[in-house]
Parts: sequence; C-alpha cells; structure tokens
Amino acid sequence: MHDFEYRQGNLHCAEVPLKQIADKIGTPFYCYSLPTLKRHVRAFEDPLTGVDHQTCFAMKANSSLAILAFMARQGLGADVVSGGELYRAIKAGIPGNKIVYSGVGKTTEEIDMAIHAGIMMFNIESEQELEVINARAGELGKKAPISIRVNPDVDPKTHPYISTGMKNNKFGIDIEGSMAQYLRAKDMENIEIVGIDCHIGSQLTDVSPFIDAAGRLKVLIANLAGHGVEFRYLDLGGGLGITYLDEQPPNPKDYCAAILDAVGSLGLKLIFEPGRVIVGNTGILVTEVLYRKETVNKTFIIVDAGMNDLLRPALYGAYHDIKPLKQKSGDMSKADVVGPICESSDFLAKDRDLPRLERGDMVAVMSAGAYGYTMASNYNSRPKPPEVLVDGSRYYVVSNRQSYEDLIFGETIPDIFG
Repeated sequence: MHDFEYRQGNLHCAEVPLKQIADKIGTPFYCYSLPTLKRHVRAFEDPLTGVDHQTCFAMKANSSLAILAFMARQGLGADVVSGGELYRAIKAGIPGNKIVYSGVGKTTEEIDMAIHAGIMMFNIESEQELEVINARAGELGKKAPISIRVNPDVDPKTHPYISTGMKNNKFGIDIEGSMAQYLRAKDMENIEIVGIDCHIGSQLTDVSPFIDAAGRLKVLIANLAGHGVEFRYLDLGGGLGITYLDEQPPNPKDYCAAILDAVGSLGLKLIFEPGRVIVGNTGILVTEVLYRKETVNKTFIIVDAGMNDLLRPALYGAYHDIKPLKQKSGDMSKADVVGPICESSDFLAKDRDLPRLERGDMVAVMSAGAYGYTMASNYNSRPKPPEVLVDGSRYYVVSNRQSYEDLIFGETIPDIFG
C-alpha cells in the first residue's frame, strides 16, 4: 500500500496532485510520501515489539536528511558505509551508539571519525582492516567495538550485482576464516568484540536464504563460545525485497517471524539493517516528455530525466513502472522511455506498453525511493534534481535543485595558461 494513486484522473502523492508540484518547481524531481514511510517503518518495527533489537536503516538506499531525521525520531539507527554517511546520520540526529559501520574500504580518517562518534560497532570485512582499526584505536586511546562480517556462502537468489554473501563476492570474511579472525581479535589490546554480522544481498524475495545464513551463524557462535568468544549483538543485515513488477517478497511480519524462529534463544540483541523495504515504494521520480521520436523500428519517449538521475535501469536492467500524471485512455503501444544522456544505456524503460505520450506530458517513474537519488550523478554536467517530501496536503522541498554554479563549486583554473 502507498499513497501514489489517481484521483479524478490526476496522479497524487497523498493529497497533493503531482502536477501541482511540477508546475511549481519544474522537472525532474524526486517525491517521497511521508505517510507511506510511516507505515513501512511500523510494518517492520511492530512485529519486533518486545524483542531486544535495534533497527539500523541502511543509508545507502536513501540518505536524505529529512528521511534520516524521521528515522531518528522513530528510534531507528543507521547502517553507514562511508564517512559522508556517518556525517549525515549524526547531523540528522541519530546517536553514535545506534550506528553500525559497514563497507570494505574504510579509510583511516573514516575509522577515526567513527571511533570519536562512539559507534555501536564496526563490521569488519578483512584481516587488514581489523589490524588497522586496532592500531587506530590504540593511537586514540580507545577500544574499538567490532563484529566480523561473516560471508556464509549462501546464494541469495538475486541479481549478481547485489549479491554479497557468496565466496566470489568482495564482502566479508569466509565462515572458516572468521573463526581465526575472531580468535586474533580476542587477543588485540584495542579491540572489543561485541557482535557477529552477516549480510547476504539485496532485493531478496525468498526468506530461505536468510534462514540458511542464520543457521550457519548459530554454528559459528557455538564454536566460538567454546573458545571464550562471546557476543552482545547478532547483526542479520538487511536485503528484504519489494515489489517492482510481479515479485512476491515476504512481508516484514513473516520475515521477522521466520528470523526469530531461526535464531532461537541465543540471548543476543538483534540488529537489522533494512533499506529498500522501508523506502523503495515511498518515492517516485517525476519527469516531463521532451520529444516523441518514431523510427521504422522503435518509438522513443525522450524525457528530461536520465540515467544520471536514476541509474538502476541502466546498471541492472531494473524495472520501474511508468505512470502518466494525467490518466490516459486509448490503445497501448510499445515504446522506450529514454533520457538526454549521451549513452545508449540511458533508458528508464524498454519495450514498455504505454499510452500515447506527447511532448509536455509528465510521467512518474515508480518505486524510486531506494537507490534513486543516492546513486544520482552530475554526468553530462547535469544538475541533480530536487527532493520533495509530501505530508498530507502539504509538501516540502527538502533538497534544492542544483544550479550550474553548484556544478563548478570548488573548482579552480590554475594560473598557468597565460
């Protein structure tokens, strides 16, 4: 359920006609529904009532300060993968002790920043990273809380680009090597072992890989207990999928019930890192048709949003539904919806059955709340679009459209050209 629906032939977000926003701020723009966001947070949190847990929203999905500030007020923490995400989380009001730091390439500066912030734990992804964090904590006179990201070699049955828990993925430490690294960490002076972590992939539509991974972690936890290694946290990552076209992922209630049954009575605080399942269907990208181009073989609908605004179709061949802001009747025909970027991979939809769209029509690219704006770029020197948050009958521009001046901010021309 979401708040994007037609009312009297016009697509709305909650009570606001989307064309009203477009007429005011122009296109393209991202639009998020706060009522939908509230429902999705509750859908994930309510089944965990009474369970010792902390939900850490995966900021890679959506790092809007407005979204993060809402998460903070709901008691959620953050899963971060960079110093920039850590900075944003803190600015949005998420306390350090509710932040988990993941990612394979943490720099020295980022490690120091996280130690100073008092984060819940680092999810360690390699042997050398463990050594560096131990050294940095020693330099700062601190103990760094860590968990090891265990790679359980479980097939998540998702797109290979977003699979993260198999032996050929760059993430984590294999389940056999994790044992040795925990024993090494136990003897490190500046390391505090607090947890064990696992994240197997994104856009999962079957609960069985989660259960398989949890079972393998339980065996490892028992083996480590025999060597005196104990934990406070069991971080089960995120990855629960959403419906883009005809996927049928488990709902959060069934997912949580299956996870709780799988982990049993370990007595550990559970950490969850959902991202897409909370924000994916809370957002859309609105764009305007610039031209209709018909060739012998194809019809192209050229719009003012491109792969620099929404990369997923170009990167993964991902499906996003396309809806006109003004409901149309009549025959449907196949067309490619493409952007203005000078790349053949610049498309939002291919061979899609659509009503006849003409110059000046506006369309919504649906299910764009996750991995939309966060993956946007300035390719072709295109300014990033604004982000809008709708609450009932009101909307708020929560990030402005970039200007051309913004594009060259910080650049200089050296005084060597004469």
